[in-house]
Amino acid sequence: MEGLKYPDNRHLVWEALSELYLDTELQESDFQYMARILVKSPFSFEEIKKIDQYEVFPVLFSNLLIPAGEWGGFDEKKLVKNIMNWMETRSQLDIFAIKCIYILYESINRAYWKKLEETYNQMDTQ
Repeated sequence: MEGLKYPDNRHLVWEALSELYLDTELQESDFQYMARILVKSPFSFEEIKKIDQYEVFPVLFSNLLIPAGEWGGFDEKKLVKNIMNWMETRSQLDIFAIKCIYILYESINRAYWKKLEETYNQMDTQ
């Protein structure tokens, strides 16, 4: 992204994880794309799951609740701006609420996370 510097390329992880929140059924190519980005990041898979839970999920989960949510992809600049805003303004109560809400999402998206982890592990060993 032009103009913004992220020493750990966190914004690339955010963008890859945003695929999980589109109103579409993910395909093999989607998991390949996400895994390629995630394997190149400086984060372990467990860290990536925490980034999803505490940074991406709070900003994007509402898209999964809208009958005709975003399906074509999120605007990268807006995504980064919204996540950074969330991170700067969140309170301990917000974080606790996210922990509670994420439990529901986690059970719904378990198959996607399993597939993503399998694809990630395959790429990580290559």
